[in-house]
Amino acid sequence: MAASLGFGGNNAIDKFNANATPDAAAPAYPGPTQMLNDHVLTPASISSIQVHGATNTRRSLLDHVFKPVVEDAAAPGTTLGQVLDRVGVATKKLARFDIFKEEGFGVFLSEAPRSPSAPPTDITDLDISIRVKEKSRLVFSAGTDFGNAEGSAYTNAVARNIFGGAETLSVNASTGTRTRSAYNATFSTPINGNPDLRLSVEALRSATQKPWASHEEHLTGANLRLAWLTEHGDTHALAYSGIWRQLTGLSATASPTVRAEAGDSFKSSLTHTFTRDRRDNPMLPQSGYLFRSISELAGWGPLTGDVSFAKTEVEASGALPVTIPGLAAKSGVSLGAGLRLGVLYPLPLGYSLVGAAQPSRINDRFQLGGPNDVRGFKTGGLGPHDGADAVGGDVFAAGSVNALLPLPRTGPDSPLRLQLFANAGRLVALNSKGTNKEGKEGLAMDSAAVFKGVKSAVGELTNQLPSLAAGVGLVYAHPVARFELNFSLPLVQRRGEEGRKGLQVGVGINFL
Repeated sequence: MAASLGFGGNNAIDKFNANATPDAAAPAYPGPTQMLNDHVLTPASISSIQVHGATNTRRSLLDHVFKPVVEDAAAPGTTLGQVLDRVGVATKKLARFDIFKEEGFGVFLSEAPRSPSAPPTDITDLDISIRVKEKSRLVFSAGTDFGNAEGSAYTNAVARNIFGGAETLSVNASTGTRTRSAYNATFSTPINGNPDLRLSVEALRSATQKPWASHEEHLTGANLRLAWLTEHGDTHALAYSGIWRQLTGLSATASPTVRAEAGDSFKSSLTHTFTRDRRDNPMLPQSGYLFRSISELAGWGPLTGDVSFAKTEVEASGALPVTIPGLAAKSGVSLGAGLRLGVLYPLPLGYSLVGAAQPSRINDRFQLGGPNDVRGFKTGGLGPHDGADAVGGDVFAAGSVNALLPLPRTGPDSPLRLQLFANAGRLVALNSKGTNKEGKEGLAMDSAAVFKGVKSAVGELTNQLPSLAAGVGLVYAHPVARFELNFSLPLVQRRGEEGRKGLQVGVGINFL
């Protein structure tokens, strides 16, 4: 953000000769640093703030940003330094609306003209002029994108500042290696002129192939999302989703478990996501840590729908730089570790916590394994299987350790690294057999059976060795995705699980 600040006064700059002979009769002359400090401590107030270049932006939005600055500057004892700090905070806040070009900011200060009849005062009254350049209001783009275990091609249209209040409408269409088609439209607006508090509404429709479970999943629905950024840099998002789901397109070899769950379901859920990211580089962290939690409540109470559960997933990871004696302080060598835990707890529909609960469905259960997950196993390769189909589990734990080393002649700042890793995971399903009112075995489970099943599944995570793999590979950290080429060797593998010995390619933004 560029800024130009000007101050009045005849003695603002004077020549200073460090070799001059001091004159005992001359008064002591303050140095430049002392002069600047004295200037910053001068009492000051704001006469006016003018924003130039915001032709398509509502006055009310600008008032939300700059009116508190003017009011705070009116307090007795306010100094020029405090005014400058508050104006800087306000302009940074204005930039976070993402409707102005960052390089287009300019801040200019001048002393406001004083009326000849005004009483003398030592307070400097300021006129502040802020110049901005608005971004294009309509943007079209097309290209390729990378998510976990998938690449896609997309077209996107974005309309910015639609009503002058930093609103955004984004319409996107994409097709990919797994997602056959996806369409979504999202309208987003800041709340009460706060760029760190946004409300968005999304409509979506998609069709995704899931070859590890011999079916396709079609989604049609909408999301309502409120997201906010805390003063410490943490992010929260609270979302309501209403999604009609179709499990269809079964292959000829689909297992009985997949066939039994084919058809339609409707999920109505609330989800809270918390993220604290203190990593120096999300794609190639050399220091710092990440903590993320995702909590979802579906179908219980007023949420209705035909699936009901509480689901929580927690992720923590960190990296530490390694200093090698005899080398520069920054060696490019780092050690990292990650841990992910998750549990899905079936609940009865309605408001009761003691009624009968249906077992979880395949499109709600966790999947584990793959080049972006537990390396050395196929996508969905860990956990319960019915034949060749990965049917998922209700409780899981996965962890990894790795060392990243710079390649010869690349240097510590290169995005290319040699990786040594070991990772492990365990995915367990609840015993979904319950008893009905006549005492016969059935699918529905009472609250005691659910609790016993979850407790047993959690205990099973630690009663045996987890599935384990180790390997070596290359990592390239591109700004939009992380690429990995690894040679993996499964060391512990359970019956029915699918390991992947040999080369494995991973492309994505999240890695264990």
